[in-house]
Amino acid sequence: MDMGRESRWEKDAMTVEIVFALLTAVAIAAAVYAVALALTLVFDLSGSASKGVLMGGAVVGATVGIWRLVRVLYRFDVERRKATDGKTQAVLQP
Repeated sequence: MDMGRESRWEKDAMTVEIVFALLTAVAIAAAVYAVALALTLVFDLSGSASKGVLMGGAVVGATVGIWRLVRVLYRFDVERRKATDGKTQAVLQP
């Protein structure tokens, strides 16, 4: 096998991790926005108060979603590099 290329298994693992990261980020962002929406309905907010809470929920939801996406992909990259370093060292050692 060519040492410079990724195997099919590694590509599939990356694809699965990217999809997982995207889906969990969207789910968390939607949950945060749903909480903001629930607050506007429970407290019967209207006008600018309602818009402010919903805008705040959207901003916080997007921020939390992006944070989740970056965190999952960064963690996957760190683990992948650890596994690759171990293979390289094992090949170089007699």
